[in-house]
Amino acid sequence: MNTDMNLRARNRNVAYWLLLCCGLVFAMVVLGGFTRLTGSGLSMVDWRPLMGILPPIGDAEWQRVFEMYQQSPEFQKVNSDFGVDEFKSIFWLEYLHRLLGRTIGLVFLVPFVFFLARGYIQRQEWAKYLLMFVLGGMQGLLGWYMVKSGLVDVPHVSQYRLTAHLVAAFIIYAYMFWVAMSLLFPRPENAGKHPCYGRALGLATLISITVISGGFVAGLKAGKIYNTFPMMGDYWVPPGFMALEPFWRNFFDNMATVQFDHRWLAITTFVLVVVYWFRARKADMPARARSAVNALLHTAVLQVALGTATLLLAVPVVLGAAHQAVAMLLFTVALYLVHALRRV
Repeated sequence: MNTDMNLRARNRNVAYWLLLCCGLVFAMVVLGGFTRLTGSGLSMVDWRPLMGILPPIGDAEWQRVFEMYQQSPEFQKVNSDFGVDEFKSIFWLEYLHRLLGRTIGLVFLVPFVFFLARGYIQRQEWAKYLLMFVLGGMQGLLGWYMVKSGLVDVPHVSQYRLTAHLVAAFIIYAYMFWVAMSLLFPRPENAGKHPCYGRALGLATLISITVISGGFVAGLKAGKIYNTFPMMGDYWVPPGFMALEPFWRNFFDNMATVQFDHRWLAITTFVLVVVYWFRARKADMPARARSAVNALLHTAVLQVALGTATLLLAVPVVLGAAHQAVAMLLFTVALYLVHALRRV
């Protein structure tokens, strides 16, 4: 009995650590949204994984960093009127974004080594946590690969690389969250999937696809056009919907098509969440799954309201970042629901 209690206590500690890391990744995604929306993401034109933890100190160092920025396409084509003070205003957000990334690495690595030394994580589980750490390091590389795309000719990052960076953050977050849930809610013997599991998994998948489409909207700044709802200007289907060749490019490179897709994916997701909620009311579900279903509906309502307001107001910074944050919250609730229904 004591052995079982000790094991549960150790698992709880590991799970709480993973959830702390999830919270930091969540904050990283939100801060990344602020960085993108304020045009701060290209202010740091070099990447120093180790020495970059220190910001510029003193006027001479600030001037040196600013002169590096002056060589970038963003300064030459967008911010040519900037002085050092204006440069500082965009530098600090990107610096904090990168600093938080390094902090996440430390918050993961130090407790991981401690838990290994104390035997909280069994040898057969090591690979699972090492994979998390490797994915985190690769995310840093992917972030710099994204930034580099905006330092060449056009002062905008590639929408493909931006979306890949966003999706990688969601994958790392989901992986840690799932492992934490499995530690907190171990699978009972003879447990199986609830009849509502398949539909919940389908909703989680649809939410993920909608998030991915949102990455392309962000990368193309497609939220700045057709700031009306539910129609796009005077049209249900905008002009030039399939103007690019080959046709598949429209889904990733055509601003009107990308916004259209994101709108209808979001609306479809919301309708299906409402339908699922009505059906789940009649189903025999575990208590935590029923709470998750209610939370899914409430979060979906909030997300639709935020998305509509963000579009109508042409993507103000605070609303745009909030929309991205609630997207991750909606994804979290869906993931929690899928986990709850998988272990009945």
